[in-house]
Amino acid sequence: MTGGSSGIGAATAGRLAEQGASVLVGFRSGADRAADVVAGLPGRGHRHLAIPIEDSQRLGEVARLVEDEYGRCDVLVNSAGVTRKVRHSDLGALDDELFDSLMRINVRGPFATVRAFAPLMRSTGDAVVINVSSISGSTASGSNIAYCAGKAALDNLTMSLGRALGPEIRVIGVAPAAVDTAFVPGRDRQAVLDQATATPLRVVVAPDDVAVAVVGAVTHFRTSTGTTFVVDGGKHL
Repeated sequence: MTGGSSGIGAATAGRLAEQGASVLVGFRSGADRAADVVAGLPGRGHRHLAIPIEDSQRLGEVARLVEDEYGRCDVLVNSAGVTRKVRHSDLGALDDELFDSLMRINVRGPFATVRAFAPLMRSTGDAVVINVSSISGSTASGSNIAYCAGKAALDNLTMSLGRALGPEIRVIGVAPAAVDTAFVPGRDRQAVLDQATATPLRVVVAPDDVAVAVVGAVTHFRTSTGTTFVVDGGKHL
């Protein structure tokens, strides 16, 4: 999995390990955090590894390493992503460099990761890709305009890949609302709590809520592909 050193990724690693999976926890810069995640996982065969998803050559190397060491890849979780808080009305603050970097990591990165792993996953005959999205992709309300556009693109990518990779690989998106993590720089916990109180269920979405949804999609959504499920306490309503 990518983006496994903290937040949703770390929680998902734990839940998958509980199901008996051997988990490769990918990280971009948090090597120590990823090592701590691996150390706390139940079961055997876990490891952490640098997986910078903007580096397609490195992704190919990682896919070959997984094939050599594990012989298969049943589940690929695209959890890596970045953002920055920029007011939607402040178009000037969303410069070309920031816009391009968000698209490169949040859209091209998941695609390139699937591209690298698809041949190995096809060989299992029953593999699953999980793309961690956001309701920002459908509400256009989030940390910045480019992030919202990127998540909308990721949802579309989930549809396209679901069509392209079946029947051997299912592709499913999971889209949470604001999650109780430090993912968005500059967003304090009170902002997350305020959002939660405005939802029908009035619950704060925790990383483990998303992780449970990921495991459910892998183990129970046997006839679903190309679709994205929301995990948002009803915020989209």
